[in-house]
Amino acid sequence: MAVGIIKIELHLPGCSSLKEKRRRLKPLLSRIQREFNISASELDHQDVWQSALLGCAMIGNDARRIQSRMAVVVRWVETHWPDVTVVAETFEIV
Repeated sequence: MAVGIIKIELHLPGCSSLKEKRRRLKPLLSRIQREFNISASELDHQDVWQSALLGCAMIGNDARRIQSRMAVVVRWVETHWPDVTVVAETFEIV
């Protein structure tokens, strides 16, 4: 059994309040959960208007498959959410 965890640091240009940031992140997190059937949440930078750290987790039997699925998540965010910029990503298998 393997658990894959990916952290995605985002830049949200144009956000001028925490309320606007939440309004932009909530649908993104919901879509990630629905599209990929994985857990997703905002982990850090809750008090920063234009920055967010998302965490996604997946469990499975094959570590390589988990890693490839997590890479697809990052590419999907970059492709389908042009109003956010992926600044960094870190992947880890536990």
